Amino acid sequence: MRIGISLSTGEIPSFKLVETELSFAFLDIGPLSKGHALVVPKCHAAKLHELPDEHLTDILPIAKKIALAQGVADYNILQNNGRLAHQEVDHVHFHVIPKPDGKQGLIVGWPVKQVDKEELKELAEELVSKLK
Repeated sequence: MRIGISLSTGEIPSFKLVETELSFAFLDIGPLSKGHALVVPKCHAAKLHELPDEHLTDILPIAKKIALAQGVADYNILQNNGRLAHQEVDHVHFHVIPKPDGKQGLIVGWPVKQVDKEELKELAEELVSKLK
């Protein structure tokens, strides 16, 4: 199913916030806080690296506008890729989640690891070579 197109045509009901030629934004029906929204590309891609860049350049300005419209100082922009990374729907989507206080919104654990600086240097070199 092409979720982005199904949403924009009304085949899947939603509470639309913004629509462009490439993207569709709507309120999440299972929100973590008031105003929790999703921004999806109309082009189908299961993971971020599969999505053409022009769709990515459309999505983040929409997420920014929604974050400003939500009217809270703190918020999360979340995008998951794959089941181990907590992706439940096989279509790229970005969550815009207001964080009005410590109890509402996204709750994240951040288990920081101690890493040897030489290991980091080697990893950086490896990644830089792949990014060229």
